[in-house]
This record gives sequence, structure tokens and C-alpha cells, in this order.
Amino acid sequence: MLGQGIPLPQALTNHSGSGARGVPVRFVPQADLPDGVAYESHIFSTGCVPTRDNLHDLFNGLCWQRFPATKRRLNQLQAEAIAAAGVGAVRGRLRDALTLFDENAALLQAPDALWQALLAREWARLFGELRPLWAQARLVLFGHALLEKLVQPYKSITAHVYREPVPLDLGENLEAWDVWLAQRLAPSDLASKPFTPLPVLGVPGWWPPNEAPGFYADPSVFRPLHQPGAQAPKTAA
Repeated sequence: MLGQGIPLPQALTNHSGSGARGVPVRFVPQADLPDGVAYESHIFSTGCVPTRDNLHDLFNGLCWQRFPATKRRLNQLQAEAIAAAGVGAVRGRLRDALTLFDENAALLQAPDALWQALLAREWARLFGELRPLWAQARLVLFGHALLEKLVQPYKSITAHVYREPVPLDLGENLEAWDVWLAQRLAPSDLASKPFTPLPVLGVPGWWPPNEAPGFYADPSVFRPLHQPGAQAPKTAA
């Protein structure tokens, strides 16, 4: 558990060294971020994460602890992009994709049939005919803004699932997932925004209302794929 009665940055820093893997940053008050210095650049150059005392930054800190290698890689890519192009009114394709990943990404390890239905947005098949296959799948939420939304759940909460299937031979070892993911992330891949949407509360077992008849017959949430065809993911190892 995080410490009670102490500021969130201190509690996260204290907790960061309690696991088998050290977190490559420490958490500091938001006021420690100097004026005119980009948040991501400050983290990269100092190893300190400016942290506000709120749920959003709590989940960000917990994600650093769960996926330290991937968070460090995302930060590296953000800092390099800022060093190359500065901070403008628009982030640009790469930084926009990095931010989307950091805030709202999810990872999926699943049989190929589930992947094909997800990419085609065949919601009735994905959650109806193929519903038993979800027992063989694992969906892990990465984005800290996504986690924050689920504190007060509502039907339309949608994750951006990274379109690279988590290899089956990694099992449920999240440390291995973290190493694999950090090694996969490259600017050329991310700039194409390699994500597919998934309304997460439609996943079997995640929310009791999705057991009700007609739950998925809601095109405002379970939207069809407008473009013909869908890119298939690489076959999981």
C-alpha cells in the first residue's frame, strides 16, 4: 500500500523501491518543474516526475511502477522529439501518438480469432459467438487516463489497443510484457498510430451490465468499421 498521510510524490517514491525491479525515476512535487521547461524533457534529464496530488498522477505513478521500461522508452522518445523540434502549438504525429499511448493504451494477448473480430469491429461476433474465447485472453490497461476514467465507469470508455499482439509465450508475466513492449516501440511504428478501439466495459467479466440482452446493440459505442478491410495483426508467438 502507498503511505497514508504523506504527499503523493513521496508516497510513490517510497513505494517505487519496494519491488524486485527499481523504478528509474523518483516522484517530486509539481512545483519542482521549472518554468519554461517541458514536462517530458525534465523527466528525461533529471529522472524526476513532477506529480500533482490527484488521481490522474497517482495512476501515472502506478504505471511507472508496473511498466518502468516502457514508460522510460516513451519518455525518451518524447524528449528526443522535443529536442529536435521544440514545443509548439501542435505536438506532431509522433508526439501525439506517444501521448495517446501513455494516456489511453491497452495491451491484448488473445487467440487470433478475437484479434480478427476486434480489428474488423465485428462486435456481435467478438462478444457473442467468440465470447468463450475471452477466457483465453488477457487485456491489460496501460494508459493512466484510461484507468482514471474507470474509477467512475460508464459504457463508452474506450481503450486504444496496441495492434501488436502480446506473444503468447510471455504468459502472464507482466515484467516480460514490459521488456518486450519497450523493445517494440519505435518512432516509425508509433507515428502511424497503431491502435484499434475497444470499449473495455464490453469485455466479458469486466462489467455486469454487459450480460444484459441488447447491451452491444448500441452503435454510439460499438461503432462499425467504416473503411473496407482491416489490417491483420502479426501472428502471436
